[in-house]
Amino acid sequence: MDPIADMLTRIRNAQAVGHPTVSFPYSKMKAGIMAIFEKERLIDSYERKGKSVRKSIVVALKYGKDGTSAIGSLERVSKPGKRIYKKASELYPVRQGFGVMIVSTPEGLLTGKEARKKKLGGEVICKVW
Repeated sequence: MDPIADMLTRIRNAQAVGHPTVSFPYSKMKAGIMAIFEKERLIDSYERKGKSVRKSIVVALKYGKDGTSAIGSLERVSKPGKRIYKKASELYPVRQGFGVMIVSTPEGLLTGKEARKKKLGGEVICKVW
């Protein structure tokens, strides 16, 4: 199973039922994605818990005053069976600039906007709006 898709599905399901937090197994890639989500204000916070094999990430989800979630939709783009790579010139804004694209570049995980500014292409991990 794809661990990134599993993480996105856990977040999507937790927000659908209104849970304040969600947890999933830790990896550097997932922590990097959560750091971008926090920077883009899509989640309240995240933290690493546990030691060694039992490490996990606990994410505090963000909701509006009326109870709507900050994340409208999560979409996995590049999958283990079909990797999607884009040049910097092909990294277009998500939802006319209202969404975020996460790209794995030689300089690490970046948003689509940052990767385009630095003229870096890479693997498109997911889109969020």
